[in-house]
Amino acid sequence: MSEEERARQGRIDSRPRLSEILNLHDFEAVARQVMPEKAWAYYSSAADDEITHRENHAAFHRIWFRPRILRDVTKVDWSTRILGHRSSMPVYITATALGKLGHPDGELNLTRAAAKHGLIQMIPTLASCSFDEIVDAANAAQVLFFQLYVNKDRSITKRIVEHAENRGIKALFITVDAPQLGRREKDMRQKFDAEDPSEVSKAGQGNVDRSQGAARAISSFIDPGLQWADLDWFRSITKMPLILKGVQCWEDTLEAYDRGLAGVVLSNHGGRQLDFARSGVEVLAEVVAKLKEKRGLSFPNERFQLFVDGGVRRATDVIKAVALGATAVGIGRPFLYAYSSYGPNGIDKALQILHEEFEMNMRLLGARTIAEIVPEMVDASNIHTHVVPVPMDNLYEGNYERLLGARLRDVKSKL
Repeated sequence: MSEEERARQGRIDSRPRLSEILNLHDFEAVARQVMPEKAWAYYSSAADDEITHRENHAAFHRIWFRPRILRDVTKVDWSTRILGHRSSMPVYITATALGKLGHPDGELNLTRAAAKHGLIQMIPTLASCSFDEIVDAANAAQVLFFQLYVNKDRSITKRIVEHAENRGIKALFITVDAPQLGRREKDMRQKFDAEDPSEVSKAGQGNVDRSQGAARAISSFIDPGLQWADLDWFRSITKMPLILKGVQCWEDTLEAYDRGLAGVVLSNHGGRQLDFARSGVEVLAEVVAKLKEKRGLSFPNERFQLFVDGGVRRATDVIKAVALGATAVGIGRPFLYAYSSYGPNGIDKALQILHEEFEMNMRLLGARTIAEIVPEMVDASNIHTHVVPVPMDNLYEGNYERLLGARLRDVKSKL
């Protein structure tokens, strides 16, 4: 065992007791200390200067509540339906790659926790566990979605999609914000030496450059030629509802609606693609206004559902998105940090924290059900203002690891 690994094991032994973890930020703080360096670099990294990564979280701070009072909130219910399927809260576990970097059971931790807590898991194309392993680990009644990176070889994409439908996947989320993966410099400073994702190995595409981090090593198959016209082909090979994941403006959302899709995820890929792309929750406010103006739509809307991901750390973030018209919100990194730092008990605790936050905050807001969380309960008038003073989020800022530039190799000091 190396000295570095011995030190890491010591930090694992010094973790706070799980009972001392009070919020999702706490999991991130512990994960930063106990995860292997390469795993932390992949999970935490974002594009270029990581401005969008930080903005995703900061944007929620520009939305303020307008609580209602003197309502009987003895009983509150934060369950909802996502694409017609019941969920215990307006949250789904969004797709994140390489789950085994954080824990030997990888994505199976999420599958089991989703079953226990009544959530929907979105299976990633680039999971460490195979697709069938994940589906086999789910219980019979469990709802699963699938996130798809479109392969240049359409026969491979067709095989994956048809197999997903045959295994009972309820919706297909097609990633559209990644014709090329962004420069995630924390990750690029590491050499990827983990096992290739199952689908990369299965397609015989694992022989790639591993010298510039995990993201570059596993993504060479993604098709940069994907376009609107290809959606007709997807309709010809599956009856699953189609949702575009990674929409970033109202014009493309309107196009998706006009083409009869089931919805969109307003997302910038967790700040990992185009730096200075706007946050999903900011785009949400724009989309709701424009689709009402252009097509007379109101949200949430069962025929065309809006989802948001990126930057979510509290139930209050989710509630703000729901008030603005989102059906549900995807959470990714915080759940990775939870099981990377405490294993299955960590993700169980993370979901319990969210349940408790929903109960408290819905009572304080004066909303007894998700349907009662309405636009009038938030003030989002500053959402499009990118320089506005708000109180600093010390927990988030304390966890953020600043980017470092190139360094000299170990040499004697000039002095």
